Amino acid sequence: MTKTLEKVLRKPLTGILISVVIGFLIGTVILLVAGFNPGSAYAAMFRGIFSKPKYISQVIINATPLILTALSVSFAAKTGLFNIGAEGQYIMGTLAAALIGYYVQLPPVIHPIFILLCAMLFGGLWGALAGWLKTKFGIHEVISTIMLNWIALYLNNYILSLPGVKKQGAQASNEILTSARTSILWDWKRSDAGKAWVAEHPVLGDILKTDLHWGILIALVAAVVIWFFLKHTTKGYAMRAVGQNPNASRFAGINVNRNTVQAMFIAGALAALGGAVQIMGTNSFRISVLPSHEGYGWDGLSVSLLAGSNPLGCILSALMFAALKYGSSTMQGDVGAPSEIINIMIGVIVLCIALSSIYPMIADSLKRREEMHA
Repeated sequence: MTKTLEKVLRKPLTGILISVVIGFLIGTVILLVAGFNPGSAYAAMFRGIFSKPKYISQVIINATPLILTALSVSFAAKTGLFNIGAEGQYIMGTLAAALIGYYVQLPPVIHPIFILLCAMLFGGLWGALAGWLKTKFGIHEVISTIMLNWIALYLNNYILSLPGVKKQGAQASNEILTSARTSILWDWKRSDAGKAWVAEHPVLGDILKTDLHWGILIALVAAVVIWFFLKHTTKGYAMRAVGQNPNASRFAGINVNRNTVQAMFIAGALAALGGAVQIMGTNSFRISVLPSHEGYGWDGLSVSLLAGSNPLGCILSALMFAALKYGSSTMQGDVGAPSEIINIMIGVIVLCIALSSIYPMIADSLKRREEMHA
């Protein structure tokens, strides 16, 4: 029994599951103290996630950029870097998509691909700048990426203030061209024939009422590609080696500086990809003047921690994160419980995961105790 418990405590999944349970327990205590019935509150939350196909579809839509920003943070973590700049890199992706999607005219299939590549280039260079500052001047990536987040925010607002970029009468850019959009059947489902079809098909029609777009497939492919790259390629091995021990890697002949810059480039490209698919796939197909950060990069950091920096785990953790956030609105509307309780739960879950190294320590303690009594 003890040996089985030791094995369970050493598994990374154990820490995640225990953290989620603790998060819900803390949420339950807060609900009780605030005078709400936890059962009714959680039931309302899950209704807001699973009771209708369009709710599930919306959760997937909300999770798409989180998967990509979490991948950005996770990739950097696997290579020994702490990318706090996913927020700024995400903004660079949205800016690239908004500008190229409106000013460049290309055929429908080619246009989205071109935008995605350009957005990844913009975000990649933004991330590589932090990597270069680290290798050239020894500036830690945490400092540089935080500063670059704010530079990206104000650069976005400056560009949107330029003549011809800002839409007349709006604090936002012009909508991207139809050829640049990745929405699924956007024009058809708003036609008379599309509306009739939607009304006749309750399940698929309910899903099509949302802004469902091809971005989720892009995010899933990106997660698999990053996982394969890190696990099964020579370049991925070199980057992981640099992250684990730069001195030994340098002694083995690996160019540490080059790999650091390249790793930050890839991380930046992934976050920017999240921004691009958001602009191309969801209404209103434009980027606004931002009074503050939108939060996708910061949320991606939490999602990455929840996934244990596992690229494939980012998919499930992003879906859970998006589901909790989306379901909280129903909880507040039906029961009256503040949606901020969900934010507290998420914070507790992330905190517990950060402390999950305690479980292997408990396993070691159990092993020593067993050996002493043997």
